[in-house]
Amino acid sequence: VQLQASGGGLVQAGGSLRLSCVASGNILSIKSMGWYRQAPGKQRELVAAFTHVGRTAYADSVKGRFTISRDNAKDTAYLQMNKLSPEDTAVYYCQADHWVGPGPGIVAAWGQGTLVTVSS
Repeated sequence: VQLQASGGGLVQAGGSLRLSCVASGNILSIKSMGWYRQAPGKQRELVAAFTHVGRTAYADSVKGRFTISRDNAKDTAYLQMNKLSPEDTAVYYCQADHWVGPGPGIVAAWGQGTLVTVSS
């Protein structure tokens, strides 16, 4: 599975952005998919995800502002980000858990990251 993320950019506080993540390869092997972010000097953290059982999960810091969605026909996941604040500045990565085989089992695939910068 390969992931291609896009949609990052510079936005003013209070603005919105929508990130896209296009998956390719063995799409049917994907078990879950989500978005992570890493701010300078901080650890990578989960932002939003579709879980293995098909539910959505969000970090407390983005609940009510961010929405994860997907278009199965386009093999694409989205992250709609509203009411952005400077604290949301980070590199955003899409991630997918996918089944590789009986040996390695489920493996995480990562996109290349897209930078979101929110100015105050």
